[in-house]
Amino acid sequence: MEDGLSSFWGPVTSTHEWCEPNYVHSSYIAEFFNTISNVPCIILALIGLVNSLRQRFEKRFSVLHISNMILAIGSMLYHATLQRLQQQGDETPMVWEMLLYIYILYSPDWHYRSTMPTFLFLYGAVFAIAHSQLRFDIGFKVHYALLCLLCIPRMYKYYIHTEDKSAKRLAKMYVATLLFGSFCWLVDRLFCKKTSHWYFIPQGHALWHVLMGFNSYFANAFLMYCRAQQREWNPKIKHFMGFFPYVKIQKPKSQ
Repeated sequence: MEDGLSSFWGPVTSTHEWCEPNYVHSSYIAEFFNTISNVPCIILALIGLVNSLRQRFEKRFSVLHISNMILAIGSMLYHATLQRLQQQGDETPMVWEMLLYIYILYSPDWHYRSTMPTFLFLYGAVFAIAHSQLRFDIGFKVHYALLCLLCIPRMYKYYIHTEDKSAKRLAKMYVATLLFGSFCWLVDRLFCKKTSHWYFIPQGHALWHVLMGFNSYFANAFLMYCRAQQREWNPKIKHFMGFFPYVKIQKPKSQ
């Protein structure tokens, strides 16, 4: 999109620009709405992290919530600057996060406990180095989509084996936010030339950020519930102020 104010960060070097005029509200923020729309993701991840630490869930979930925050911060830096370096700082954590989801989903049935985290760590490190040197574009998107597809069979397995209606609702909200967020993302990419001339720009990519913040929270909460069931921690889905869902567990005294 065309620039408004002068750019503090210099010429755009990222491989993509989104459907939002650059430097309209500040010379320090290239895409204002695409930047601030990551804030809900940080807040929701912080809520999940506090709940995970307070109830002493396994460290993998604390790391998962922290990775959500890191990803959102990386996205903020990318959209604020539209620089190639910050773009990689957004895309590489996306891959690392999916590797972490793969570990959480599949590790309960993995007999050799040290091999999976070791392999995934090395895989993530090699990808980060390769991406910094080769600068994948279409290859990154295909690679990321394949990692996402690897998670679907296990998520579906957890869903069909979950009897609690509130927990199933979390999974349904995860799917709903994913589908609606993807729709907003596609509208922003495919119809930018039309919508950019409207009096009110839909800000589809910013809506994608907000919805993905809730999407990650619902996914994390559902996985925390499933893991608590596996550990026999008697998980329950509670609602703060009758609306906001979170996982409440009751560990045996021996633990």
